[in-house]
Amino acid sequence: MMSDDERRKREERERKKAEVRARLEAASASKKKKGFMTPERKKKLRLLLRRKAAEELKRQQEAKANERKKVITQRTGQLKNLDSLSDDQLVQLAHQFHDRIAQLENEKYDLEYAVSRKDYEITEMAAKVNDMRGKFIRPPLKKIPKYEAKIERMLLNARKEIGFTVALKSVKKDQMTETKEPKKVQPEWSWKQRQQVEQQQGSN
Repeated sequence: MMSDDERRKREERERKKAEVRARLEAASASKKKKGFMTPERKKKLRLLLRRKAAEELKRQQEAKANERKKVITQRTGQLKNLDSLSDDQLVQLAHQFHDRIAQLENEKYDLEYAVSRKDYEITEMAAKVNDMRGKFIRPPLKKIPKYEAKIERMLLNARKEIGFTVALKSVKKDQMTETKEPKKVQPEWSWKQRQQVEQQQGSN
C-alpha cells in the first residue's frame, strides 16, 4: 500500500509529464503553422512564378528571332549596294540569284518528294498493322443526297419550268390580243337598208 506522500508525488510527476507533453505539442503545432502557406504567400509566389515564366518566354522568343535572322543572312547573304555596281556586275549578280533560286527549287522538290514518300510508307504500314490486328478502317464515303431531297428538287425544277411556260403563254396571248384589229361596227341604217332590199327581192 502506498502512502499519501508517495501518491501525491506520483500525481505531481504525472501532472508535470502532462504539462511537458502539452508544451511539446503546442510547440510542434506552432512550427507547423509557421511553415504553412498563407493566401498572401501563395499570391506572391504565383506572381513571382508568372514573372519568371514571362521573362523566360521573352528570352526564348528573342533567341528564336536572332536564330532566324542568322539563318536568313546565311541563306540570302548580305545586302549589296546595287547603285555602285556596273552593268556587267549586275548581270553576274542576276545569274547568281537565278542559280540560287534553281538550287532552292530543286531542294524543295526533293524535300516534298521525300515527305510524300514517307507519308505513303506510313499509310502502308498503318494498313498492314490494321490487317494484322484484324481491324478494318472504313474509307471516307461521299455524301449522297437523300431520296426525299432529290424529289423535292425535281418538283421545284418542274414548278419553275411550268411557271416559265405559263408566263410565255400569257405573253403570247397578250401579244395576239394587242395585234388583232378591232371589228368594224356598221351603222344602224346600213343593215336596216340591207334588210329592206332583201325583203323586196324576196317579194318579187
